[in-house]
Amino acid sequence: MKVVLGPASAALAEKVAELSNCEKVVVAYKTFPDGENYIRLEGNVQDEHVAIVQTTCAPQDSRLMQLAFIAAAAKRNKARKVTAVVPYLAYARQDKIFLDGENISIETVTQMLKAAGVDELVTVNIHAEGALDLFPFPAKNLSAIPLLAEHFAQKGYRKAFALAPDKGAMYIAQQAQQVLGGEAGHLEKQRDRYTGQTSQTCKGLNVKDKVVIIFDDIISTGGTIVGAAEILRAEGAAKIFAACVHPLLIGDAERRILAAGVEEIVGTDSVPSRNSKVSLAPLIANALKALESG
Repeated sequence: MKVVLGPASAALAEKVAELSNCEKVVVAYKTFPDGENYIRLEGNVQDEHVAIVQTTCAPQDSRLMQLAFIAAAAKRNKARKVTAVVPYLAYARQDKIFLDGENISIETVTQMLKAAGVDELVTVNIHAEGALDLFPFPAKNLSAIPLLAEHFAQKGYRKAFALAPDKGAMYIAQQAQQVLGGEAGHLEKQRDRYTGQTSQTCKGLNVKDKVVIIFDDIISTGGTIVGAAEILRAEGAAKIFAACVHPLLIGDAERRILAAGVEEIVGTDSVPSRNSKVSLAPLIANALKALESG
């Protein structure tokens, strides 16, 4: 297997290649003055199984096109198999139709990737695992929650309360709980389908004088975390942390979260940022080894 260093995840891909003892393939890329993308593989991929590591956070469309171009270039240069490793998969939250006239965008994205030459896909903490059923190729969803929980355990917060922002994310809190060994629970959350605004309530949770870590798959605008932090402060939590796999942190989300009383935001390098304090490299390297041996 060879690991292709996608432009959006070059640092992560370097670590993955090192941990999996795979040869690296560098990608030369640029953006033309008119905005079009250009890529070229700087390495031989003939008869190879190649793993392209390329996240698709903003600018999503550009990074998706880069991924498609890399996959197509690999197949054009006679790669035997192409695995797309997409730590953050854009459009994954658009996996259902709620209103007449909508599209299932993630289905369209994955059909495009298949047409480009992708044979299988590996992603991390996709928002709804059921979306994988829409993919036109085999796909595997990894969870980085144990890695995030271990980060806090090593910082001395073993036995911390693992909190999910809503009932649907309780499985995330339970994954963290297995590592931390403390309690777990969730808030009640309602979201308006038209405005996207959420409201939260706390029922039956005892967090007084406890260290609480809010675990989620994505932090986008930060509204959910801000609301949760305000509730936790009112309930007497001693310390509040926020942990997520995909730290999108759009606009002033980071400032608002910290202002709400959160001590620290910890994310992974699925979305490169100053809050990306946990690397996905070990998780991805192990997954690639399993795919290769399987």
